[in-house]
Amino acid sequence: MIRAFALSVIAVAAPLGAAAHQLVVFASADCQAVTVEAKFSNGKIAQKGDVRILDGEQLLDPNARRYRPKVRELGMARVLKLFAAALLLSVAGHTALADEKPRVVAVNYPLQYFAERLLGGAAEVVFPVPEDVDPSFWRPSISDISTVQSAELILLNGAGFATWIDRVSLPRARVVNTSRAIEDQFIVTESITHSHGDGGEHSHEGVASYTWLDPMLASAQAEAVAAAIARKGLAPPDEVYAKLGALIGELESLDADAELALSGAREIPMVATHPRYQYLAQRYDLSIASLEWEAGEAPSAEGLAELEALVTETGARILIWEAEPPAVAIEATDALGIQSVVFDPMAHAPIDGTYPEAFAAAVTNLADAAGLRPAN
Repeated sequence: MIRAFALSVIAVAAPLGAAAHQLVVFASADCQAVTVEAKFSNGKIAQKGDVRILDGEQLLDPNARRYRPKVRELGMARVLKLFAAALLLSVAGHTALADEKPRVVAVNYPLQYFAERLLGGAAEVVFPVPEDVDPSFWRPSISDISTVQSAELILLNGAGFATWIDRVSLPRARVVNTSRAIEDQFIVTESITHSHGDGGEHSHEGVASYTWLDPMLASAQAEAVAAAIARKGLAPPDEVYAKLGALIGELESLDADAELALSGAREIPMVATHPRYQYLAQRYDLSIASLEWEAGEAPSAEGLAELEALVTETGARILIWEAEPPAVAIEATDALGIQSVVFDPMAHAPIDGTYPEAFAAAVTNLADAAGLRPAN
């Protein structure tokens, strides 16, 4: 069976004098049926409407100011001409436009958290990456791309994070690189090529990406988010900057607490199971070498041999995991005389708490593993 797909973007006037909305229509067809999915620019699904198929020969009637298609059966030839056709979806007067809030899209959890704090509910903040996918190497679907493109504001992390943005056309006027002001503090990394599950082969090269693991760099990113929100008029600027002041105060306290907690760890060599922690190490003067293990998975025999070599070479006493590893992995690494600790890098939302709470808890766990705090 032959199937074709088409995409059309239509401006639709909402009922009762409401503001116009962009409507994105996805369609697929075979010889028997045409299937349509339609979303408004605010992300809501169109509930009711008439779908008409134009075969490419119909013209806009300047008098009626609407299309007058001929409805006919779709044979094989008509299916093949679907790409040349126009799709018109006439929304009934009672179509629901339930939530009129503007949408903000963030490429990682920290930016989502900052935006939600600063907006205070004035807009919907979306982080579209599924929980089981690494946001750095996510591959968005056509529908995902539509959601991103129709947002009022698109918050990028910069520093090479989220490689998909280089393959997608984004509206420049609505895109904000939140790390532009801190590019002089980026950390250059070595080029290492490998793969994550079905995410394909990729390289860790250029600059380190997890900027928010330095609370002061995160503070600069929050300032960029606030400026963009105020500039777009998504919330009253005085309210946005009042919230920003409170947020920066929390981040400064978080940084001061981490500086104190980790001050004794500077002479303790550590190994991370993945290269995520460069900005954490730079901020608190930590020595952290990196492996290329999968998050939360048991290492292979080759991986354990590599860890053993690093322990011998550096004298490492602490192994930092991105996620809770299986018991068999802890047993294998314990046998090498190295203490395991989980430090969630928070590209996704942490299991417990918010960004500041999870960061503080992870710093405490790291200090405990280093023996810098008395056992309870």
